[in-house]
Amino acid sequence: MASTIALTVVNPLAVPAPAQAATPTAPHSVTTAAAAPAQVQWTTRTVAPGVQIRTGTIQNPDAKPAWTVTIHAPAVNRLTGARTFAPLSTHTWAEDTARRLRDAGLEPRLEQVSWPAYADTPRGTMGWRVRVGTYASSDEAQRTTPKVTALGLQPAVEWTGYDVEQPADRESVHVAVIDPAAFTGTVESTHNGDVADRETTSSVAAKTGSLVGVNGGFFITSDADGVQGTMAGISAYDGELQSMAAGSRAALILGDGGRRARIADLTTTVTARAGSKSAAYVVQGINRVPGKVRNCGRPGATPTELPRQDLTCAKADDLVKFTAAFRADLPTGPGVQVVLDADHRVVSTGRRGGEVPSGGSVLQGVGSAADWLTAHGRPGTRIAVQETVRDTAGRQVELGRDDSIVSAAPTLVEDGRIAIDAATEGMLDPRDLSFGYAWSNGRQPRTMAGLDKRGRLLLVTVDGRRPGVSEGFTLAEGAEFMRSLGAERALNLDGGGSSTMTVAGKLVNAPSDAAGERPVGDTVQVIPAGPGR
Repeated sequence: MASTIALTVVNPLAVPAPAQAATPTAPHSVTTAAAAPAQVQWTTRTVAPGVQIRTGTIQNPDAKPAWTVTIHAPAVNRLTGARTFAPLSTHTWAEDTARRLRDAGLEPRLEQVSWPAYADTPRGTMGWRVRVGTYASSDEAQRTTPKVTALGLQPAVEWTGYDVEQPADRESVHVAVIDPAAFTGTVESTHNGDVADRETTSSVAAKTGSLVGVNGGFFITSDADGVQGTMAGISAYDGELQSMAAGSRAALILGDGGRRARIADLTTTVTARAGSKSAAYVVQGINRVPGKVRNCGRPGATPTELPRQDLTCAKADDLVKFTAAFRADLPTGPGVQVVLDADHRVVSTGRRGGEVPSGGSVLQGVGSAADWLTAHGRPGTRIAVQETVRDTAGRQVELGRDDSIVSAAPTLVEDGRIAIDAATEGMLDPRDLSFGYAWSNGRQPRTMAGLDKRGRLLLVTVDGRRPGVSEGFTLAEGAEFMRSLGAERALNLDGGGSSTMTVAGKLVNAPSDAAGERPVGDTVQVIPAGPGR
């Protein structure tokens, strides 16, 4: 069931073309003809010289989404060993499950699902899906689930409009185009002064007086995974590194207040040195709880040193730096803490806890890192912390006071071509279909950023999780859409309920959370020039 998404690459000055999708034939299912071209209505307005907003609703009159019941297959998480379920499995499982459903008087259908054209995953069949029924409402589909559960199977009520195998009926899109040649203000990533805090994009936009704002990178949302609001990937604000990379992942580098922006995969190396070069210890975290590494991607982390989205890895030996921008109570627990003044000299050594002193910093260590701090953290000793950010070409990214970095995953477009490295950046696992399938291969709300040939910054949101209103994009559709705007390079930022765009401080999209706009970690703000800027 290979799906194709056709997007016309247009002049970046023009309004972007809509997505079109071909619906292929599913074995044991009704053949569906290729979709007719989608219809789209766009409105364009200029909010400042060099800042343009485009709003569009993509509609496909041939799309016929409906509610259905999907049978999820028993699975085991490859890294943790936990029992779970996957939306796809083998053909043998699908045939056996279909037989059990037919014997119970239900009418199943089998659907063969193919891998999208990712840069780092297999080709051909990803797996087989089993479904029952086509319903007009979620409630109607729900009434079928007890019959499935009685067979010892795992049902899930789903909207077929989220499947890439058929075109979406509606997608609501917002595009901001910022031209550094005409815009006199700045574009910056910001955590609004406190990296241990969550705040809505619109609230930050109102405080900064921004013209446009979007949500930024992945962040911690649960106390079990660390300090809520802290970033789960590399971030830098006002030229200071405030969190470290989760392996090598895509990042938007906003150099010189956004006038020199670029997109690259970044890594971070941080080293603490006490007194002499021989007394050194590698720092593996900034502004996070020692021993907990959200999204993994750090040396020595278990169960994996590779990036793994939404997994919290453990580190037995862990040295973490806390900056003055960490304005919450410091983490407590076993280990040692060293407080440093503005000149990086040790003020005190002792138990973990308290606060970061104004203008100073704190080092916390567990395991062998605690032993190192005990041995070298004598009062008056200077412990310098060296920080290096590099791209995959090995070039160092120098950070000045007007530079910022926002990061998420994965890369979508590289050198003007679709180049989705979803497996490499830890968004899905070809060997474990229980991990990342719906987020990557299903339609979801998305926030994306890109750069065109002229160096213009493209900030894009698509609403999702709203059946019949706006389905969202798959990763592949997001990449195609960014390329249709003329993006030479593009990346996926945080999405789902975090996806938000504001214009002149006001929310313009429809976030998917039932509670409304979600407080997020960091944001990207387009700020007009003004007194003192």
